[in-house]
Amino acid sequence: MLKVTKKNKVLYYLEGYSRIIFPSHKSYDKVLSRLEKKLQKNTLDKCRERVDYYCKTSLRNDAALHKIKDLKHPKTPKSYYFDTYQYACLFDEDMGINFLFGDITSVPELPSIVKSRPINDFNTNSIILKLDKARHFVWVKDTVPFSEKKDILLGRGAIYQRHREHFYELYFGHPLCDLGQTNKACHPEWLKPKLSLLEHLKYKFILSLQGNDVATNLKWIMSSKSLAVMPKPTIETWFMEGMLKGGIHYIEIKPDYSDLEETLNYYIKNPKECMNIANNANEYITQFKNKNAEDYCSILVLKKYFGL
Repeated sequence: MLKVTKKNKVLYYLEGYSRIIFPSHKSYDKVLSRLEKKLQKNTLDKCRERVDYYCKTSLRNDAALHKIKDLKHPKTPKSYYFDTYQYACLFDEDMGINFLFGDITSVPELPSIVKSRPINDFNTNSIILKLDKARHFVWVKDTVPFSEKKDILLGRGAIYQRHREHFYELYFGHPLCDLGQTNKACHPEWLKPKLSLLEHLKYKFILSLQGNDVATNLKWIMSSKSLAVMPKPTIETWFMEGMLKGGIHYIEIKPDYSDLEETLNYYIKNPKECMNIANNANEYITQFKNKNAEDYCSILVLKKYFGL
């Protein structure tokens, strides 16, 4: 039986609006103190490392274009406002804050809260929070043994970006691939219906290509016994895609996809390596399943960002 951990959308919106209508009077320092008592020292140390990864700078006093209380008037996409305000409400609502919501792939001019940023040494002004989390942070409990999965790369998704289209041009109809486009197809032969997560998990290899920013399916793939197949990521989010390593957490292919057949054949012949990658991926995601640790990291990121 497949178990999917995903936030109910109706409940999510009710919680978001309730925080605005019935604001919390808790302070960030008291909440941090309470969380520190619940977390083990090694977890606290790991959280502080993550905070320094997400936030490499603090906000200048004169650099704020918004105030925290502006988050109480959510615009589209509302989820970004709700996810930011969940923790920002613990701070003075007149405190200055910058935010850029949506699929951000460049570095803002001023230190700003974002969901995503490029993976490079010049992303200091991009301060990552766990945004749009109801859509992106989905986990599965995979009960299909790896040995019983098909030796095929499964790919289902919308094809809007040129790099995704290029992959389909190269490998649609390839005997090692089962590919299908789920939005209106520029190539009618690519069009196939969506598959459930349970259907995905019948395959050993699942295609995970970046979209406008990161690949949305990467997180749930890494929580399964199947393997993500993708080039080295160039964009990262709260999931710290920049920390992932090819051959350790996922199967890496070249950015031009030219080595896909060779790579798949290698891993088909080496199932033990596949299972090691799956185990490493499962271990990696455990840090994001600890709600107390996630809350602690989120509050500390804002505390550092505000320079408190």
